[in-house]
This record gives sequence, C-alpha cells and structure tokens, in this order.
Amino acid sequence: MSKRLQVLLDDDEMKEIAALARSRKMTVSSWVRNALKEARSRFSSVAGDRKLQVVRAAAKHAFPTGDMEKMLAEIESGYLADSSK
Repeated sequence: MSKRLQVLLDDDEMKEIAALARSRKMTVSSWVRNALKEARSRFSSVAGDRKLQVVRAAAKHAFPTGDMEKMLAEIESGYLADSSK
C-alpha cells in the first residue's frame, strides 16, 4: 500500500527542486522519491555495535594467506602484462 507524505517547502526550495527534476527529465515526485531512496541507502540499517561484533568475530579466525610481497608482485605483473596489450 502506498502512503502520502506531505512536505512543506518555501518557494525558492521548490523552484530549485523543480529545476533539478526538470533537468533530469523527471517529475518532482519521482525526483523526491529517488532522493529519499539514495538518502536511505546512505544510512546503514545495522547498528555500529553489531558491525564491530562481526568484525571482531571474523578477526579471530586464522586462515592461510600468501606472502604479501609475492602477492603484490603478482598483482603488479598483471598490471604490466595488461598494459602491453
């Protein structure tokens, strides 16, 4: 089900938003929905404490890894090989 949201803007704000929407060939409503969607995606739904718990739990594991210098050299050689094409 859709819900209506009413937001009061002063004339200058509304003109600016309308111009932004028009420049993107969008309606004001569509532009506002997209702006709100982008804003929501910037804020994580997972609390910072939970993120720290996950990182700390992952850091407790000891998985085998390659030698860092060797891995960097392999990456660099890949860049060099790719640039010669």
